[in-house]
Amino acid sequence: MKSIIIAGILLMSSAAAASPKTALVIHGGAGVITRAQLSAEDQIGYEKALNAALDAGNAVLQRGGSARDAVIASVTVLEDSPLFNAGKGAVYNAEGGHELDASLMEGHTGKAGAVAGLRTIKNPILLAEAVMQHSTHVLLAGEGAEHFADTRKDIVRVAPEYFDTEHRYKQLMKAKAEERQTVSTDLKGKYFGTVGAVALDRNGHIAAATSTGGMTNKRWSRIGDSPIIGAGTYANEQCGVSATGWGEFFIRAVVAHDICARMMYRGDSLAQAAEEVLLKVVPEMGGDGGVVALDRDGNVSLPFNTEGMYRGWIRPDGSRGVAIFSD
Repeated sequence: MKSIIIAGILLMSSAAAASPKTALVIHGGAGVITRAQLSAEDQIGYEKALNAALDAGNAVLQRGGSARDAVIASVTVLEDSPLFNAGKGAVYNAEGGHELDASLMEGHTGKAGAVAGLRTIKNPILLAEAVMQHSTHVLLAGEGAEHFADTRKDIVRVAPEYFDTEHRYKQLMKAKAEERQTVSTDLKGKYFGTVGAVALDRNGHIAAATSTGGMTNKRWSRIGDSPIIGAGTYANEQCGVSATGWGEFFIRAVVAHDICARMMYRGDSLAQAAEEVLLKVVPEMGGDGGVVALDRDGNVSLPFNTEGMYRGWIRPDGSRGVAIFSD
């Protein structure tokens, strides 16, 4: 390591100066599969897709790009994969169609954009960004959101059939069969995921993003926590969170904001805040799920209270990994 002493002051060479921290965490949904259901071949496929999403977001961060662009890059990869319940892999609603939601928040500016109930937008996260960047609004829904998309040449529209996949159709048929046999309202483990990402860039800025196809067999244009700022997605200058799980409980508990608020107002560490909310508050209310979160120091927290959560991470020291179950 080279250094120069000038007037008694030790100056480090630019090569020896500490590199700014970057970090990235992603998820592909919690409560979506059991260990017994996942074949070795399928596990390889999921891990490959998670690594591709990590690579896309990390490439943005390593070239000095923004946290916002990094989470968009990661989430777009996951939306384009038929494996996850977002974009191409979106689940079916009760009418046999698809309704997609997404949100994005930038911590250092407090800017946010979200969309809900989309039927023809290939990548909902890109439209959420457009709402944030090119409108005076935060959340647009349904036909209105798609009319707004028509004002943006960079937003790709597709036929509704683009989102059709055989395995999601089988899930719909199974859900309808179970619905005919029971009147239970317990939905634990019966939803089919979400995708999301949180990034820390070289400027110390944090952004969070979440995207989903919602809940299989949902009715009445049901909307969960994913497009709700503060519930499924939140970022400030200190903390960023993307959530996945039983959305109604994440809305009621304002999960993503609560984690960051506990850090800001109570002085909790990221791990303390995330684990208390996910492992205590949400279960005591009757819900389940998980989050991926990071703070401005690059600390990572990935708690979940379901059997598994598709997730991946790259820490400031460059170490990385992907996982599905708790061990």
